[in-house]
Amino acid sequence: MTDVPDRAVEMAAATHPDLDLTHVDTTAARELVPVAKPDVAPEDERLSDVDRWGRSEHIRELTRKIFDPVYTHWFRVEWEGFEHLPETGGALLVANHAGAIPPDAPSIMHGIEKDLGRPVYGLAENLFRSVPVIGTLWARTGGVAAHPDNAFRLLHDEKQLVLVFPEGTKATGKRFDERYKLRRFGRGGFVEIAMRAGVPVIPIAVMGAEEAMPIVFRANRLAKLMRVPYFPITANMLLFGPAGLALYFPAKFRIRVLPPVHFDVPANQERYSRSRVMDESERIRTTVQDALYDMLRARRSIWFG
Repeated sequence: MTDVPDRAVEMAAATHPDLDLTHVDTTAARELVPVAKPDVAPEDERLSDVDRWGRSEHIRELTRKIFDPVYTHWFRVEWEGFEHLPETGGALLVANHAGAIPPDAPSIMHGIEKDLGRPVYGLAENLFRSVPVIGTLWARTGGVAAHPDNAFRLLHDEKQLVLVFPEGTKATGKRFDERYKLRRFGRGGFVEIAMRAGVPVIPIAVMGAEEAMPIVFRANRLAKLMRVPYFPITANMLLFGPAGLALYFPAKFRIRVLPPVHFDVPANQERYSRSRVMDESERIRTTVQDALYDMLRARRSIWFG
């Protein structure tokens, strides 16, 4: 096979017979003009507002504008104990969870970002990540895969507010007759994360989400076929058909922020007492449960509070 440079010389000689290929033009180098280098952004400078977690403040702001009428006029959200939320520093927000398509997470995030001016990152199951389009939108609006390492980095390294629902899908899959009966708060992993990150846990009790999209029964066979934790048949779907998947009932929301729980243990330890972790987890669950019962006793109407 002919070398590429030799082949190029042969082609030049064939097409330009009057060209002297043995003469080297030494003036060419002297005639070179320096060209300005294109501006290159530093590696750590992002060209968009999407952070390392996938959150976009532009998308989040758009989401707040869309959700605000629902928050203000449909759910008519009222807060108690808002002063317990810190203006600076990391904190793990722990709340009860409810609704076939839970409205509590967007309501909590919206209220804090609107009135406190701090971003909130919501930890959720990886199920959302695997759904096309929805997974991306979920990340752009502040959703982060629920993993201890993610939570630690957000809380300890970045000093952010992180929202978690320890009941998981066991709470959102509850039928209406099981409303406001809190499930176990997992295995206490959220307590261990807070201990390791050296941040307080701030319990939050939410009333109203249970009635916004109540589950009448669960279609377990469909859930298995679709490989999802549960497939709910809601009162909204029975009344409004397919539109019921996106149409909430106008339940009155009340959100009570409880005093922060601090743990008198060294941060960033490899291990923590398992019994201590479980005890603290159950204590926080009981605190939220008691707050819900207190709020329910004071409520006169599902729709008007």
